Amino acid sequence: MSFLIVYQASNQTGRAVGQVAGINIASFTAELGGKAPILVFDDADIPSAVNGVAFASFIASGQTCVSGTRIIVQDGIYDSFISALVEKTESIRSRMGNPMNPQSTMGPIISEHHLKRIEGILSRMKGKVLCGGYRLTGASPLDGFDYTHGSFLAPTIIEGVSYTDELWQEEVFGPVIVVQRFKDVEEGVAVANDCKYGLGAGIWTSNLARAHRVAADIQTGLCWVNTHHRNDPSSPWGGMKESGIGRENGIEAFESYSQSKSTIVNTSALEEMRKDDWFSVSDTPRRYG
Repeated sequence: MSFLIVYQASNQTGRAVGQVAGINIASFTAELGGKAPILVFDDADIPSAVNGVAFASFIASGQTCVSGTRIIVQDGIYDSFISALVEKTESIRSRMGNPMNPQSTMGPIISEHHLKRIEGILSRMKGKVLCGGYRLTGASPLDGFDYTHGSFLAPTIIEGVSYTDELWQEEVFGPVIVVQRFKDVEEGVAVANDCKYGLGAGIWTSNLARAHRVAADIQTGLCWVNTHHRNDPSSPWGGMKESGIGRENGIEAFESYSQSKSTIVNTSALEEMRKDDWFSVSDTPRRYG
């Protein structure tokens, strides 16, 4: 009998479970943290990319393991793209309301405890807040819902944080993104890879040949091109670096849940089989293997 442990957890928990798996000689598959970069190239269609980045970043209030959190935009469209993204984000904020209202754009943070953790990260960061960055209070302009009945944070865009900043390196797990510019492909890939996590990433470009080259160089287990969050059960899902080990979905997952086995059968005739006597009295040289 063999054992396989499959879990989704924080890096700290992942290391602890991994130690237990090692002690018990058990295999394990782990999906851990994420800090997905999204590269937006000069030739991307700005309206489509803005909509895609907003979806990648703020769906489920940014509380998914592959949420777009580091938005890396090429110089040529940086200003126009960021302006449009801020406008889109403000529109999302203005239409937040009762989570049971189908017209509400975004829900609350999972708990008061987690919201306070996010507020702590925001209080320590050194960047510039372009929009959001505060807890919602009072009544929703959408439907009058009282925001104090939940842990609501306005969707947040921050510019100018350093690559060593906690906000760039650590998973926030909330509707908080950082934006950064890049000059060329080499710099963009380097910036995208400047993080300990490697679960998901996104690329927005009209040049699919470049998209494939960049996707190959980005150190993540998943990479979307001109979309985000889409998944096919036949496509393997898992991370690189500190984002985990092993794969879910696809043939890779099937293989991880099973073990291969070799059965070797001697089909020689009986007379030949009787000659197979390693310890026979003979001067013939013998060689194992």
